[in-house]
Amino acid sequence: MQTLTSTETKSPSPTGVRRPSGVVVFTVLLLLWVGVIAVVHLCQGSADLSVATLWNALWGGGLPQSSAILLTSRVPRLLAGLLVGAALGMAGAALQSVTRNPLASPETIGVGAGSYLVLTIAAACGVTSDTWIGLLIAFAGGLCAAAAVLGVTGQKADVLRVVLAGSALTMALSSVTSVILLLNTWQTQGLFVWGAGSLGQNGLSGVATMIPVAAVAACGLVALGRRLDLLQLGDDAAASYGVPVTSTRYIVLLLAVLLTASAITVTGPIGFVGLCAPALMRLLSYRITGLRRQRVFLATAALTGMALVLTADVALRAVVGAVNGIGIPTGVLTSLIGAVFLVVLARRLRGGGGHGESIASLRAGVVSPRYGARVLVVIGAAIVLVVALVAALLLGDTTLLLGDIWNWCRGVASVRVDLIVETRLPRIAGALLAGTALGMAGLFVQTITRNPLADPGILGVSASAGVGAVSVITLVSSPSDPVIYLAATAGAVVALFLLVVLGRSHQTQLILVGVALGAGAGAVTTLLLIRSDPWNQTRAMTWLGGSTYSTTFTQLAPLLVLIVVGALVAVRTRRDLDVLQFDDTTPRVLGVSVPRSRLVHIGLAALLTAAATAAVGVFAFVGLMAPHAARLLVGKRHMLVMPLTMVLGAIIVVVADIIGRALFAPTQLPAGLVVAIVGAPYFLFLLRSAKSVG
Repeated sequence: MQTLTSTETKSPSPTGVRRPSGVVVFTVLLLLWVGVIAVVHLCQGSADLSVATLWNALWGGGLPQSSAILLTSRVPRLLAGLLVGAALGMAGAALQSVTRNPLASPETIGVGAGSYLVLTIAAACGVTSDTWIGLLIAFAGGLCAAAAVLGVTGQKADVLRVVLAGSALTMALSSVTSVILLLNTWQTQGLFVWGAGSLGQNGLSGVATMIPVAAVAACGLVALGRRLDLLQLGDDAAASYGVPVTSTRYIVLLLAVLLTASAITVTGPIGFVGLCAPALMRLLSYRITGLRRQRVFLATAALTGMALVLTADVALRAVVGAVNGIGIPTGVLTSLIGAVFLVVLARRLRGGGGHGESIASLRAGVVSPRYGARVLVVIGAAIVLVVALVAALLLGDTTLLLGDIWNWCRGVASVRVDLIVETRLPRIAGALLAGTALGMAGLFVQTITRNPLADPGILGVSASAGVGAVSVITLVSSPSDPVIYLAATAGAVVALFLLVVLGRSHQTQLILVGVALGAGAGAVTTLLLIRSDPWNQTRAMTWLGGSTYSTTFTQLAPLLVLIVVGALVAVRTRRDLDVLQFDDTTPRVLGVSVPRSRLVHIGLAALLTAAATAAVGVFAFVGLMAPHAARLLVGKRHMLVMPLTMVLGAIIVVVADIIGRALFAPTQLPAGLVVAIVGAPYFLFLLRSAKSVG
């Protein structure tokens, strides 16, 4: 009561004028920034236009050429940036509010990847995706992707599970998109650059059509601001105030996806704007409390999205030049910024931000059979691998018979059979060794991090190795295999170093940092591909898909050596690995040097991943599926888990290579894309299982 009285009798300010609130000041500053950057944006370009020229052109004066440049190029690009920034910023804010998840965004729940996929399918089928048809197609794809992620993780999912599910689904959808792009090069030409998020426009028609759509969706979200305020108190509290919780969630999700679809229809998916803009507002809300009101939060997130997109576009063209900047999508820079921002958010999470116990429980609850039965499982898997290898030799665009193989072994086969067998053998060996190496690397990473969902692909190690290799492929003339291997190794080692340094506090931080590394590596790879010539671009895209097409026995020698070394180390340290998977205390009590074991096994995982990537390209999910399936079959003892993991990894890649060679013969699909298409549903199943256990 005393505090209340003192507050009521507080004297007014000396001027008698009420000071503006922090929200008002911040909003005014944000508007000023958007206005200034918009003017700078209009002045940038290959033609030199000053502010005075812009002013005259806007009021009907000046040269006709200046007016034409403004109306046909610069104003549409500016409006596209404003529309996309506002739409993605508000969509991300709405998704974060309705899920109460600070990392929810159109990017992290797969909306962008879903929209891009269905638009690519439409282009491949010859469907004319004009503005309205494109909007409907993008909306349907984005909505299905969001429903899949939220359906797997649940409405009350923690930060980690949502990001993992969204990342896995994005990888799978991107793999399907890559398959369509490779199979329909002519029909889908130009979609690769557009898919990275380009603000370039052909006139005002597309932007002008989408502005009313985005405005209606934005007004709908603002109208629901009061309900979103109450939802922040929790479902039960909101329901007690009369809020229809379920229907509100569905409506907000629909409006957020509609905003995202309108943005993607205009510019393609521009990455991480929907994450960064609202996350910045949440960070500022600790100092400016008025930003916690949902209507203010939505509006300022939209303004921040505008500022981010325009600033990124201006900075990009300022660094590389107006002419060179035309060919570089703005989404590349926003993805790099978003990756850094995701690392910052990951390191700010208190206590991991998620339910580590429920995810860790995926490795628990498996009753190991008798030792003899477990040995039989390993032998059975080896027999399946032999059958798969024989099938890989027989199947493809031309089917061989066992008699043909017998004649080849005797040296009496026809020239045609000789050519086919000699072509397939290096590919089969590459798939065999790559699967073995990736399975082993995945087991090392999962054991050391004590996280059964860790994988060199999910953690960005494979993508970082890919950056090293692609940079050599696209920038160096006819690089040798050792050079590609060294570049891939450097990329993998850098990624693992960053993972250890930035994500060592908690498994949630580790995975979020890994996701950020993968996103950043993907952006750099896209930039390298866009700046390369068409020949190297196609070659690199095929290699990034995980292709054994041009594999030679010479390329596989380093990989074979590393597998032998890794197997010997695994046999020698099998008991150390058995105790390292539980906690840090038990190994120390038993005399195990935890830092040394981590360094050795993580280093081996990096080298194995780099060697496999250099030999056959980028593969994801092999290092996830093989160790997890091995633990389910034979328990946790590494004496049997390690050989079974190696065999299962080899089976996965060999079978994927068979499917890639035979499914659309004579057209061949990269095996890595096939693995991703199969591995993502398996990964989502694991997350669903974790949810059920948790």
